[in-house]
Amino acid sequence: MTLLAQQDPEVARAIKKENERQRDSLVLIASENYASRAVLEAQSGVMNNKYAEGYPGRRYYGGCENVDVVENLAIQRAKELFGAEHANVQAHSGAQANMATYFALIKPGDTVMGMQLDQGGHLTHGAKVNFSGNLYNFVAYGLDRDSETIDFDQVERLAKEHRPKLIIAGYSAYPRLIDFPRFRAIADQVDAIFMVDMAHISGLIAGGAHPSPLPHAQVVTTTTQKTLRGPRGGMILSTEELARKIDYGVFPYAQGGPFMHVIAAKAVCFGEALRPEFARYAEQVVANARVMAQELSESGLRLVSGGTDNHLLLVDLNPLDITGRDAEAALEEVGIIANKNAIPFDTKPPRVTSGLRLGTPAITSRGFKQEETRRVAQLIVQTLADMEDERVKKRIAEAVKDLTSKFPVPGLD
Repeated sequence: MTLLAQQDPEVARAIKKENERQRDSLVLIASENYASRAVLEAQSGVMNNKYAEGYPGRRYYGGCENVDVVENLAIQRAKELFGAEHANVQAHSGAQANMATYFALIKPGDTVMGMQLDQGGHLTHGAKVNFSGNLYNFVAYGLDRDSETIDFDQVERLAKEHRPKLIIAGYSAYPRLIDFPRFRAIADQVDAIFMVDMAHISGLIAGGAHPSPLPHAQVVTTTTQKTLRGPRGGMILSTEELARKIDYGVFPYAQGGPFMHVIAAKAVCFGEALRPEFARYAEQVVANARVMAQELSESGLRLVSGGTDNHLLLVDLNPLDITGRDAEAALEEVGIIANKNAIPFDTKPPRVTSGLRLGTPAITSRGFKQEETRRVAQLIVQTLADMEDERVKKRIAEAVKDLTSKFPVPGLD
């Protein structure tokens, strides 16, 4: 029995069940992944105990010589990984990385452009229920209705009309490559700063499976836990010209003491991403997503934009007369974990939705290749076709368990 189980059996029991759930499920949530044992070890270590307000060599507390080492390693590795001039690794999350960037570069009331939330954007890109939509004047751009890809004519027209101080690219539910040079050209026309939120695709960029926003963007934010396979946290990359502003926007403006145990885990994560095998992983994530898209399309499901270029795909469930909420629940019953998601021009509310978002980062981390991914897609199709048939669901659940039993979970097994 572990010390935790002795002292707090309720928490220990929940952790044990979560461990089992992660092993026994096919995780297809595009924003989830498995961190390595080394990342988890660093994150759960003694650096959790250290308070270290400030930056390496410029702390407000004593005893920071060792945490300075890991933060400097994280900074150096991040800069090398993405070819950045400056890296701030202290942001507690992607949302706080975005918040700190806004605080650093613009003022409340300034005009900003970002993708409309229900067309693939993110909460922190101007949603009215979020600080971003309350503190700043966000102008939303969207997708072309026919191609379901970014409407650059609209982006350019809105930029010239509203003259934003900041233009944001990078999304939470966009299955295509992003044309960073075109965004930068539009930003330059109106003297706006070009920012990229690469939270979803940072691992693909690190592995060379997606074009990089650097050097096109002056500032780039990201999480570290999605396709990058690190700890839950955030990061900001920028030009050297903006470095002091960015650092001030993080500390002391938006945050106090950094999570040094998480920064240690970020350093490990970046080190792993610099290895050749990570590039192979990123390529496999995209290959698996394309195979899944092909299988779903050939089975009669309609995919937003017709397919995918990255790690995720969006299924339009309207032709099946199924809601995203019901599809998510049915898939979870058989051990397939996905999430309901709005599709472009969705008429259903956010808690219901007309779509399903699927991603391949986690199953690829477990070792799934094209053959296994095709099988997963077939199980999804079968589940959606017979959502009320208990015999069918039982058979699919057994197939899911058979698949998961053959592939270990990184960090757990």
